Amino acid sequence: MSLELHNLKSSPGSRRAKKRLGRGNASGHGTTATRGTKGQRARQGGRKGLIQFGVKHFVSHLPKVRGFQSFKAQPQVVSLISLEKISQGTTITPELLFDQGLIASVTFPVKLIGRSSKLPAKLIVKVQAVSAGAKASLEVAGAKVELIPASNKGSKRS
Repeated sequence: MSLELHNLKSSPGSRRAKKRLGRGNASGHGTTATRGTKGQRARQGGRKGLIQFGVKHFVSHLPKVRGFQSFKAQPQVVSLISLEKISQGTTITPELLFDQGLIASVTFPVKLIGRSSKLPAKLIVKVQAVSAGAKASLEVAGAKVELIPASNKGSKRS
C-alpha cells in the first residue's frame, strides 16, 4: 500500500485527546475548569496581562552593578626588562611589540614602565606613553624616545 494523503494516520497512542474543560462536574473539569479559585489567572483573559511586563521587568531581574567603569582605553603595559633582548638600532613600535608577543593588540595604547640597566644602545622608541623611570633608563642607555599620539580606535566603546 502506497503512502498517500488520504491514507495517512498517526500511530496509535501518539496523540492524546484534548482536555474538555467546563463540561459539568461529572467530567472532573467542571466548576472552575482547572483554573483554581479566584485571582487574575482564574478570570477570562487573565493570563495575557501578566506576561506584558516590558523592559522594566527584565531590568529588575539583572544584578546591580556597583561602581564605575571607564570607557577610556587603559594602556597596555610593557616592562623595559622585556626589551633587553632586542638588538641595537631597532625601532620599537607597537607593531614590533605585538609581533614579539609583548602586547595583545596594536589598537590600544602602549606604555613602557620600569627600570633596566642592560638596555641595548641606539634604540628608537615610538610608543604612546613612557613612565618617568623608564624614560630615565632609556636616556642613560642612549635611546631616543618619541611619543606618538594615541588613536581613538582603542576606546572600549568601539
